[in-house]
Amino acid sequence: MNHFKPRGLPVLIGSLPLQDHQEALELVFHYTPEIPLWIQLPFFKQEGMIAQFLPGMPCMTTNGDKTFIDTASSNFENELFGFYETYLEVNEDSTLLEGSIFTMSPETAPGLHVLMAKLSGSNRKHVAVKGQITGPFTFAIGIKDEKGKSIFYNYQLRDAAVKLLAMKARWQTRQLGKSGKPVILFFDEPALAAFGSSAFISVSREEIFQCFEEVFEAVHSEGGLVGVHVCANADWSLILESSADIVSFDAYTYFDTLILYAKQLRAFINAGKIMAWGIVPTLVKSDIEKETVPSLLDNWKKKAAMVENLGIDRERLLSQSLITPSCGTGSLSLANATKVLSLTSQLSAQIRSKA
Repeated sequence: MNHFKPRGLPVLIGSLPLQDHQEALELVFHYTPEIPLWIQLPFFKQEGMIAQFLPGMPCMTTNGDKTFIDTASSNFENELFGFYETYLEVNEDSTLLEGSIFTMSPETAPGLHVLMAKLSGSNRKHVAVKGQITGPFTFAIGIKDEKGKSIFYNYQLRDAAVKLLAMKARWQTRQLGKSGKPVILFFDEPALAAFGSSAFISVSREEIFQCFEEVFEAVHSEGGLVGVHVCANADWSLILESSADIVSFDAYTYFDTLILYAKQLRAFINAGKIMAWGIVPTLVKSDIEKETVPSLLDNWKKKAAMVENLGIDRERLLSQSLITPSCGTGSLSLANATKVLSLTSQLSAQIRSKA
């Protein structure tokens, strides 16, 4: 799988504005059949970025519309001990992963199970299969304790959250690997956009790297490829200098910040790693409505030329590129979301035909 070369193929980020997972999957197979993925539907609250991967955390408590980790619970220590006991058992014998607290059920991840059923009965020749999971920094920042404090600042709970994600990522990679094709697993990390700001002044690079490497290793241990998706500006060195295989970025809006990391980007590409170009806009309605395949192709060519100016050969760049929307489309109208999917598919075809 380390030799996977996408050559400008299209792939989606992971959400659609629908209420039916089967209907969502049909759109995936229509527009991006080469690298299908499972779809998250924000219409369902339980498929939110934090909520979908939260089951399994010790002392997870829901009070009204608030879900938090209750460290004041009289059962907290017992639940935490039980979590680590299960983790150590599964880590020592990975055959115990199936059926453990780290699996994602049809109730918590219906899109994943719909995709698996589709793949098991499909004769299509997929190039790869993609999944996604919330990244450890965003996840641990997003979960609160009973006092409203992010558990990232509680080392014990942060460690549990990272281990929960690592095992869920490992399980997901194993499930998708049953397709017999390379597995790509994206970690969605929107909170990285705020790293370095006053809100996270006490968070160090080393802490984020440690979180990254633990979850990335879980995917790599199952033979999968790791992508990190940030649909905003970020300190891109956090991804480029990590063991991630793919950097997924909003190339439509934030390419000018990524190219500033010239040394790291050059090393990343020369190491055989992949750029997932989010060149099809999703964030601003007017951008979606005005763009066409020719205008986006011209945009990509100009930005690709800037990467070539770093000393990267065009053939190498194309072979190590994916074409994607800049972010998920779950918050768009169905008409605009469908246009984004169509533009992504057509643009990819144009880039590959003119290579």
